[in-house]
Amino acid sequence: MPFEKITFDPGRLNGQPCVRNLRLTVRRVLEAMATCSDRDELLREYPELEEEDLRQVLEYAAACLDDKALNAPART
Repeated sequence: MPFEKITFDPGRLNGQPCVRNLRLTVRRVLEAMATCSDRDELLREYPELEEEDLRQVLEYAAACLDDKALNAPART
């Protein structure tokens, strides 16, 4: 799926993925979502964001994760 709300610009914020060319990185929005349990409050705090932005930030983050299994250290 294309992420039309996630943008990359080498001249802005060191090319980090941002939301709609805003000065809001995907990472910053994820951190805000993790610390703010109320989406309406989050949208009030960041009025430039839209519901679809939040959905695409989550989808983009999930797409960037690898589904590889990690070996847990042996218990002693």
